[in-house]
Amino acid sequence: MKKFHITTFGCQMNKHDSERMAGLLTDIGYAQAENADDAQILIFNTCTVREHAEDRFFGNLNNLRSRKKSEPDLIIAVGGCVAQDEKELIFKKAPHVDIVFGTLNMPNLGHMIESVERRRESICEIADKIEIMPTTMPSLREEAYHAWIPIIIGCNNFCSYCIVPYTRGREASRTLEDIHAEVERLISDGVIEITLLGQNVNSYGRDLYGESSFARLLTDLNGIAGLRRIRFTTSHPKDLTDDIIDAIAHGDKICEHIHLPVQAGSNTVLKVMNRKYTKEKYLETVEKIYEAIPGVSLTTDIMVGYPGETEEDFLHTLDIVEKARYDSAFTFIFSPREGTPAANMENRVTADVKADRFDRLIKLQNRISLEKNKELVGRDIEVFIEGVSKKNRGVLTGRTRTNKIVNF
Repeated sequence: MKKFHITTFGCQMNKHDSERMAGLLTDIGYAQAENADDAQILIFNTCTVREHAEDRFFGNLNNLRSRKKSEPDLIIAVGGCVAQDEKELIFKKAPHVDIVFGTLNMPNLGHMIESVERRRESICEIADKIEIMPTTMPSLREEAYHAWIPIIIGCNNFCSYCIVPYTRGREASRTLEDIHAEVERLISDGVIEITLLGQNVNSYGRDLYGESSFARLLTDLNGIAGLRRIRFTTSHPKDLTDDIIDAIAHGDKICEHIHLPVQAGSNTVLKVMNRKYTKEKYLETVEKIYEAIPGVSLTTDIMVGYPGETEEDFLHTLDIVEKARYDSAFTFIFSPREGTPAANMENRVTADVKADRFDRLIKLQNRISLEKNKELVGRDIEVFIEGVSKKNRGVLTGRTRTNKIVNF
């Protein structure tokens, strides 16, 4: 029995895609290897959103050149967003690769591997529209009690810095009935916590029902017996409507945590980013969240050094961090992605200025995060245990409903 190993880069959607690939391959007779050295099939599920993730992937891939020479029957497959974006160019950069497959071609992965085993010829399959919804594939979950549930794939927003609409395609939702049925199957398999996934979950159902049905979906899933916790990511601020906030506030199983990427605090920068909201509108939404959902935690994504960003623009970002009081933030220095409008923008911010602003942002957010965490000292809080801590085998680790990690 041949063994496979999957290396995953990037977001939760990629992590779940890897579980789907593993489920598909085990179903057709392959076994999952614990480490890459024991595998005869190596699969890279890639991310191109950040330059760092793409560089790490190509570093890993180049390290396999010598192994491929000594093991000519080794099969190397590259999927995910880098594959969708670069297509046949990957073969030029890494001739030892056997398979390149797009984000929508996962259901055919088994056939591609079998074809390479028989014919020993490289294969490139890149679809530009959905033929088979990837969620129809079986899933080999990494966690017994938690499951990822994609509810919508693709994105229609075309933020000027983001490659996702080009690599994941346009928005396509699953039916409410299909999602409901999958959740019930997972509960019968022991799952008690789910995370709903989408590039923009707030757009869920628009392509099927003519309007966003995310609030309706949350309310429906909240009524399923046996389910303990419902999480979701990611929300686009322009689409986080009052009915969604109300559904979260009144759903006893819906966790009090909203990830609401702001990206920047300056209206000038937000307009260039094509985010379709203003600083004022964003803060209005934040105020509604805090009023409706007591104890909610709010997290975000923030980018510094966007082309044309001035010191005044950056001060608006610091101001929105102060006012929104995020529990935590994923912070990034702008890196251009080839194929996006931002890649060709002039008036670049210098490296030293970007580094200085990044440090100031981190310092501010760390202070706020510490202040908010100190508010929890002395309180009894429900923690869903996820396993043993990676840093200390004598310690358990888990998450609160507000998505804070607790080691105990």
